[in-house]
Amino acid sequence: MKTRQNVPALFDLANDAQLTLPFAGIGRKSRSMAAGVFEAVPDKSRRRTGRSRAGSSSGRKSPVAADRSGVLATAAHKPDQAAQFIARTYQGDAGSRDYMLFIPTDYDHQPLPLIVMLHGCKQDPEDFAAGTRMNQLAEESGCLVVFPAQASSANGFRCWNWFNAGDQQRDLGEPAIIAGITTQVMADYRVDPDRVFIAGLSAGGAMAVIMGRSYPELYAAVGVHSGLAYGRAQDVFSGLLAMRHGRQFGIRSTDAGAQPDSGALPMSTIVFHGDMDKTVHPDNGDHVIANSTASAELGEPAIALEINTSHAQIEDGHAYTQTRYLDDSGTPVAEQWIIHGAGHSWSGGDAAGSFTDPLGPDASKEMLRFFLSQPHSPNTTDGRQEQA
Repeated sequence: MKTRQNVPALFDLANDAQLTLPFAGIGRKSRSMAAGVFEAVPDKSRRRTGRSRAGSSSGRKSPVAADRSGVLATAAHKPDQAAQFIARTYQGDAGSRDYMLFIPTDYDHQPLPLIVMLHGCKQDPEDFAAGTRMNQLAEESGCLVVFPAQASSANGFRCWNWFNAGDQQRDLGEPAIIAGITTQVMADYRVDPDRVFIAGLSAGGAMAVIMGRSYPELYAAVGVHSGLAYGRAQDVFSGLLAMRHGRQFGIRSTDAGAQPDSGALPMSTIVFHGDMDKTVHPDNGDHVIANSTASAELGEPAIALEINTSHAQIEDGHAYTQTRYLDDSGTPVAEQWIIHGAGHSWSGGDAAGSFTDPLGPDASKEMLRFFLSQPHSPNTTDGRQEQA
């Protein structure tokens, strides 16, 4: 298998004899515990130039109430221009982050779907875009794609801090920043508000789950590749245990302090996970699916679902098991893809990016298909309009 791992595995556990804590950028004690783990690994992050600044939004009461200043200056794409991948910066009350925005060739100020892609540790937007090929698929399907970039000042290995209690709640920390980036793009470009989606890999996948639970009125569906369920950790140690041992350890979602409203609806979710993943235990994917199809009441299914399971194999590649959870209209509200023999890498990805496995089913293509079949339900759309 040509899985490319020229940067350290996300949240590398080093070996069975020693549990390391590579959550850099979260405090001196944690940094000292992680010292030496990645010391010999060169930082291959790319430096970006030509970054522009756009208007900020507080995101404090409603993430949709973005500051629309500078719209004419920033939304200058013309329909006869080639596709663009441009660098921008968001600034808000919770902080600032750079991001890359893909604009397809056929954008002519008509409302398009928007996909938010959260990279993993030691990745950046360009690397993640190359590995997932999401921009190529978005060009074919007519979608905008935004890639927020984690700052090394927030985490030394550019991991999204999904395990921090302060970064698991609506309108606080990194969720507020990511929501702010999303709504800034929605303010500056014509976006179909019923077709805004979020996905991520590993730490980015765990943060995508947090975003879906914290902002259900903003995101119509979530894609999780090799990630963890909502509320599985509130500090470094519990995060490490959840990653290493899956559901056996870590904080239960119902014990976590960062809880959505008691009436929170399940979130449409598609999950990919390799069953040989040694970095994030595979049963974390099971937990994500269980949470996505359950109501806020512990373990109670929110709606009656038909479950269909199929098995297939990529020619000269991995076998996989696909489980689809269908509502009474036959629409899939959740899907789980278990990639047999795959490790901690983006299934079907391009070796031009890090942490990719070209021998698996195309996770990007399947996520996009699932997303575009999942518009917001009327009750969540109404909720968003009331907040705007």
